[in-house]
Parts: sequence; C-alpha cells; structure tokens
Amino acid sequence: MSFDLKQLYQGFRDADTVLSLAEQIKAIAPQLPEPLKVMEVCGGHTHTIMKYGLKQLLPENIDFIHGPGCPVCVMPKERIDHAAALACQPNVILVTLGDMIRVPGSKGSLAQYRAKGCDIRPIYDPLDCLTIATENPDKEVVFFAIGFETSTPMTAVLVDLAEQRQINNLYFHINHVLVPPAVDAVMADPAVKVNAFIGPSHVSVIEGAKIYRPLVEKYNTPVVVAGFEPVDVMESILRITKQKIAGKPELDVQYTRAVTEEGNTVAQQAVKRCFDVRDSFRWRGLGPIANSALKLNAAYQHRDAEIRFADCLPMTPIDDHKACQCGDILRGLAKPQDCKVFGRGCTPQTPLGSCMVSSEGACNAYFRYRGV
Repeated sequence: MSFDLKQLYQGFRDADTVLSLAEQIKAIAPQLPEPLKVMEVCGGHTHTIMKYGLKQLLPENIDFIHGPGCPVCVMPKERIDHAAALACQPNVILVTLGDMIRVPGSKGSLAQYRAKGCDIRPIYDPLDCLTIATENPDKEVVFFAIGFETSTPMTAVLVDLAEQRQINNLYFHINHVLVPPAVDAVMADPAVKVNAFIGPSHVSVIEGAKIYRPLVEKYNTPVVVAGFEPVDVMESILRITKQKIAGKPELDVQYTRAVTEEGNTVAQQAVKRCFDVRDSFRWRGLGPIANSALKLNAAYQHRDAEIRFADCLPMTPIDDHKACQCGDILRGLAKPQDCKVFGRGCTPQTPLGSCMVSSEGACNAYFRYRGV
C-alpha cells in the first residue's frame, strides 16, 4: 500500500474551507470589543499567513503581529562572534545547524569564516557530531547548539550519547532558548498592543500546551496552539475571536493531532537531566530576558565550550544596525515595510537584522511573498 505525503496536509490547505472560515470570522468580528492584535510567536505561522494571503481574508479590526520567529532570528551578534572565535581556534572543528551559517555577527558570518579556511561544518542531524568527533580524535569538536524547546531534547540525547561512548573531544556551546519568558517580556512592555496569541505548535509538541497557561492567567489573553497549515491558522483566529467576544480568555489547542496538555514527558526529562536555566540571556531584537535560556548543568560542565574556551570568547553585547527596526517589529510596534532599510540595504542575501536573517523571519516572509 503506497502512501502519499499530501494526505498529511492536503485537507488543511483546502481553499473552500479557508474561505468558509474567513466568512465566519467576518460575520462575528463586528462584535469584538476592541481591535484584535494576534501575535503568532513562530515564524512558520508567519510564512503561512504571508504565503496564503490570510491577512487579506480578515476584516480590518483583526491584525497579525509577528513575534520572535525562530531561534536563528533571536541569536545576538555576540553569540555568533562566539562561534567565529571558536572556529578560529587551532585544532577546533565547529559544527552547527545549516541555518546558522549565514547569520551575520559583528565581523561577518560563519560562511565567511569558512571561506577563510576555518573548519566549520553545517549539519542537519545533530547526531552527526558523534561521527565527526570519532573520526577526528586529534581535534576538539564544538557543537554550536541552537533552538527553542523543539530541538533541545536532541541536544540532550547527544550529550548523553557522548558520555556513554566516552567521546571526550566533543564540547557544546548551548544557545537553546525558551518561548514563555520571551512572550512574557513582550507583554511586559506597556507600548505593546498584543491581546491574543497563536501558540507555536512544534514547541508545544515537546513541552505541552500547559506552558502557556500562566500567560493566559497573567495577561487575561487567549492562547490558541495552532498547526501550520492555512486551515489551522484560520480556525485558530475564529476560536480567538469567539473567546474575545465572550470575554473568556482560555488556553485552547487547535492542533490536537500533535499537541497535548502535558507534551512529551520523556523528552522533558531528558532536558531536565542535562540542563539548567540561565539567569539571563540576550535576545537579538529584544534584549536581555531573565530565565529565558538553558545551559549545561554541573554534571556536564566538562563538555561546556563556554568554560573550556572562556579565554577566547568575546563578552561585549553587540546591537543590530542602528537603522534596523527588528526590535519594534518583534513587539508589534512596526511592520517590516516600516523599516527604512527593508528590501534595500537589508535583504535575505545581505541581512542586517534578526527578522531578515532566517528563512522563518518576518522580514524574510514579507520580502519573499510581497514581491519586493
């Protein structure tokens, strides 16, 4: 029996269903007590909204605000400079996920350092680090690990396997960040007008929908965890609209085919076994956010690249280009086209700010789908 991959998503891209949901939203939108400003936290949702023209299907009193997007988007320049400094060390092989190669630090991207002769290896499967370290016993291999809660369990598994196999030349530079503290930081800004959230689905598969309940209670704000297809997003907007009209904000899971309240408890235990929460972490475009990232715990400090290579890592915070408005875009205070360098000095080929860096960034989405 053959299986067509389209079966997994085709019904969720059905035009008639999308238009039907749009009509239902339009019918009840006049009852909204205030304009609806919905932040989609994940860049995957941003691209769905832009690619399928979902904003154009909604009434004027419903708008999207584009959140932190993806872990590549929020990585500050000084952390990219860490990666470059590590790659420049004698006998070091720097390994990282493919998306990180093009992200600009203060002195260039990892792709540029690679062109200069540094041994930098982009991968798509973190477990490849084990092979690289085993095949190069005379080298120190550093995995520059990034990701929201989605990819953190894989890094934890990798750390455990390195211990079990006694691969002692494998180190980790940990840049795993956490979604709820970032959303909390956005909402704490009195200038922000966000009053509803589409929760990121992949993060929720791991951590469970429960992680957003404090946000609902603290800010009296609906959170609907949505899948990535256009029907998912439109159904979530309909649910949010109904909640706002009823005056009863709730945590709701639209993406029930993948997300539960509790999430993947096995993955959560793996993360707890390897990591502690950092006191603070600087997010590109948002600044320092307390308790918003992870680090290796004491049991694995012998694998921590920030300890092993502390003497060569720059510590000065570095802001984005002064003309870049990514910070305002991430807080919903501006749209990508409001930025003076958008589509001019800042493009996906020459990104200046965090929102253009990654394929999931808001500026990248506007550039790609609005034909700039």
